[in-house]
Amino acid sequence: MSPKESASLSATVPVPEYLQKTYWWAYVHPNAVRVFERQWLVNLILWGNFARLRDAALQELGEVVSGKVLQVACVYGNFTEYVVKRLGPQGHLDVIDVAPVQIKNLHAKLKDTRQVTVQRQDSTDLQFEDASRDAVVVFFLLHEQPVEVRHKTIAEALRVTKPGGKIIFVDYHRPVALSPWRYIMVPILTTLEPFAMDMWRGEIANWLPSGIEVAKIEKQTYFGGLYQKVVITR
Repeated sequence: MSPKESASLSATVPVPEYLQKTYWWAYVHPNAVRVFERQWLVNLILWGNFARLRDAALQELGEVVSGKVLQVACVYGNFTEYVVKRLGPQGHLDVIDVAPVQIKNLHAKLKDTRQVTVQRQDSTDLQFEDASRDAVVVFFLLHEQPVEVRHKTIAEALRVTKPGGKIIFVDYHRPVALSPWRYIMVPILTTLEPFAMDMWRGEIANWLPSGIEVAKIEKQTYFGGLYQKVVITR
């Protein structure tokens, strides 16, 4: 996609109503970046698990990334920078986000963009061809989306992934019964993240669209079950 085409696309992509109403304070307002774009704060929000979860996702991409990777939504912290470090000579990273301030923030963070393309797109309507990406990473996005939006995001991630490629989800998960986080997180999530409890009540595998076959689904949980990594191989 040319810069002109990308600019034209960005102009026609609205910020979803749910994002403006629910998460304006975290992702849409310019002050959100000034507050949350701090590595220590992102790590604190994840109770010290940011690096562990980041590296768990990166492990699925391999030490050297030679293909095309799509990151769905910008991420506070150094997640994208670490993906870029793994890009081999033939590797390329696409990052999409629907919020203009997030696109601007990521451009400011990335020092080397020769193998990176950052575009304003909606995760429910990706402007990429079918089976065009070797891997897709969705890092802590699903819990921020209403169920109908989440379904579309997962369907689009599957659509653009090549046969044999991976879709890597990292997100919240229902903690084990004896975990104190099972009780600590309920008031936090219900107050600040109204869609997040869906991740406790359902499985990512259950939200896959019909009509798209997958070869394998693998799931691993972390930190007493509070977080999960689900890897779907097409």
